[in-house]
Amino acid sequence: MNADSNGYGLWSLVFINSLVFIVFAFSFSKPKTSRDWRSFSAFSAFIVALFVEMYGFPLTIYLLAGWLQTNYPEVNLLSHDAGHLWYTLLGWKGDPHTDFFHLLSIAFIAGGFILLSAAWKVLYQAQRRHQLASAGPYARVRHPQYDAFILIMFGFLLQWPTILTLLMFPVLVWMYVRLARAEEQEALADFGEAYQRYRNATPGFIPHRWFSI
Repeated sequence: MNADSNGYGLWSLVFINSLVFIVFAFSFSKPKTSRDWRSFSAFSAFIVALFVEMYGFPLTIYLLAGWLQTNYPEVNLLSHDAGHLWYTLLGWKGDPHTDFFHLLSIAFIAGGFILLSAAWKVLYQAQRRHQLASAGPYARVRHPQYDAFILIMFGFLLQWPTILTLLMFPVLVWMYVRLARAEEQEALADFGEAYQRYRNATPGFIPHRWFSI
């Protein structure tokens, strides 16, 4: 896309990109319970909000336009490249799709989807057998699926930060933690002492190599 062109008002791209990522996440997470649907719906809302600002209407750019125009007068604020705010704010030159933050974001997003897929396979087999999911990613953390959603959202924040998604992110993380705690109470009721031993030995969201919560 030409850096000097208007990169917004492309609602077909908003729809297509939102649909692709939501369907992709759905195929890996396969929500069944009302709790599953709440977590998936929250993630979907984040994705839609992201792509609306990426290709539809640049609300963040609009709200910050005065400050941005004063401090970066040479930047075409309606170009797609300017929407990569880390690239713009740091004054980097060249293609923003090859800068450090964009490449790092791709790693987080891809890693999140890989983790989501791996976690679902283990959880699906465990649910079929009415067993405790404790293999694969579940051997490292108790809630790898929620970790996956958080990694994907964080990756998108590195790539295309907006005021709305920056505000949504901590709220969604808090929501996932609450959902995880509710799931644990149900697991304790179903598996009793076996789940208590698993919970004592396995951190909730961050592997032991860093620290556990």
